[in-house]
Amino acid sequence: MRASTIYFNQSGSAQIGVEPLPGVEEPDFSEIYLDDVSGAELGRIKSGGLPHVVGEIMPFIYSLHYTLALGEVGAWILGIVALAWTIDCFIAFYLTLPPSSRESRKTFLTRWRPAWTIKWRSSFYRINFDLHRAGGLWLWAMLLIFAWSSVFMNLNGFYAAVTRLFAAYERPMWALSAPASVGDSSPMSWEDAQVVAGRLMDEQAQIHHFAVERLIAFYLMREKGAFEYRVRSTRDIGDKHGATTIYFDSRNGALVRADIPTGQRFGNTLTTWLIELHMANVFGLPYKIFVCAFGLVIVMLSITGVYIWWKKRAARLSHVRRRIARPAPAA
Repeated sequence: MRASTIYFNQSGSAQIGVEPLPGVEEPDFSEIYLDDVSGAELGRIKSGGLPHVVGEIMPFIYSLHYTLALGEVGAWILGIVALAWTIDCFIAFYLTLPPSSRESRKTFLTRWRPAWTIKWRSSFYRINFDLHRAGGLWLWAMLLIFAWSSVFMNLNGFYAAVTRLFAAYERPMWALSAPASVGDSSPMSWEDAQVVAGRLMDEQAQIHHFAVERLIAFYLMREKGAFEYRVRSTRDIGDKHGATTIYFDSRNGALVRADIPTGQRFGNTLTTWLIELHMANVFGLPYKIFVCAFGLVIVMLSITGVYIWWKKRAARLSHVRRRIARPAPAA
C-alpha cells in the first residue's frame, strides 16, 4: 500500500490516508494516525460504508453530512437542495414584505414590523407562523450564508458562474476536471516532493507577502498529476487549520497554481469568509456556540414550515370538498 494524503491535526497527530498498490488487495483500513513527533501508531480507521467500530462513527457522520454517504450522487443531491435553499431565502424574504397600501398613512417599516415579532398570546397556529416568519427574518443573513456556501461545496460550477458575474474568482483544484492524461511516469518521492514544496511555498510567500506559520496538509492528487501542499499563513482568517495552498506537477515539480485565502482575488476572499463562517472557524468559542444554536433554529424553521404547509393544504382540501358537496342551484 502507499500513502496518498498527510494531514497534521492540531491535537498532535498526523492523519495518513493510504491506498492499495495496483494489483494488491485493498487493506482493512484507509487512514492511519501517527504521533507527529515520535511516529508511534495511534489508531486505524476505514472510511466509507456503514460504521462497524466506534472509531468509524465520526467519519461516517462526516460523510453523511457532506455527501449523504452516497459519494458523488449524494453531493449532487445536496448541491441541488442548497441551491433551492438559496432561492427560497429570497422568496421567503419577499413574502414577509407588507402589501403596498396607498390609503394607509403608516410607513413601510411600521407595516413591516409585525413580521419581526411573535404574538405569544395568540393561537398555536399563529405562534407557529410567527416563529417561522420572525425566526427566518432575524437570521436571514446567516441562512443565506449557509445555503450559498453549501452551493460552493456541492455545486461549484454554478457557484463559480454566479460569482464571476461581479468578482474575480478561480475555482478550487478539487472542483476541476482531471486532465485527459497525466502521463505514465511515476510521481517523485514524498521526500523530494517536500523539498520542492518548501521551496515553492517560500517563493509564493515572498511574492504575496505572507509568512508561513505551520504545515497543514500534503496530498498527492494522483488523478490530476499534482501534489497539494497546504499551510497556515498570515493570509488565513480561520481560528485553526489553514488554506494557503500551492499545487505543483508531481513529476517535474513545476508550479501549477497558488491559492491564497485572502487578498489574491476578491471572489476567492469572499469565498474564504463564507467557508470559515460555515465551518464555525472564526470568532472563537462564542461563534461556535451561536452556530450550534443556529442549527437548532434551522430544525425549528423546518418543522414550523412543514406544519404551516400541512395546515394550508388541509384548508384547501376542505374548501374543495365543500364546493363538491354543495348542491347545484335549481334551474
